[in-house]
Amino acid sequence: MNKKVIIRILIALAAYGVFVALVVNFYDDSPAKMQWEDREAYNRQFIAKLQLKNFNFNSAIEQLGSPDITEAKIVNETSYQVSFYRTQHVKSDGITTQDECTALLFTNGILTAIGQTAYQQFTAL
Repeated sequence: MNKKVIIRILIALAAYGVFVALVVNFYDDSPAKMQWEDREAYNRQFIAKLQLKNFNFNSAIEQLGSPDITEAKIVNETSYQVSFYRTQHVKSDGITTQDECTALLFTNGILTAIGQTAYQQFTAL
């Protein structure tokens, strides 16, 4: 009887290992496919780890997905783009607003400011 129990435990562990390997290799956990609550949490955690001048706009699109709101302009041949990613829920109205987002300011494609100061810098240009 002990051999049967051990064999069943080993089979269960092997099946679990295969399941974990399949999930890790094939599950696409992109922000675009997340529920809004999960996406907000993901965006908060990801943005909290960002370092200025060590992150670019293309990486933002790849890792955070399309911004919820974006504005851009060119001033004196320098391009500025502020992208808003939803990070907190304010009102259940089906519309994402700036107060529900964290702003990322990209200057010539490089991250130069995060948060409320990012949008203030953008509008002051």
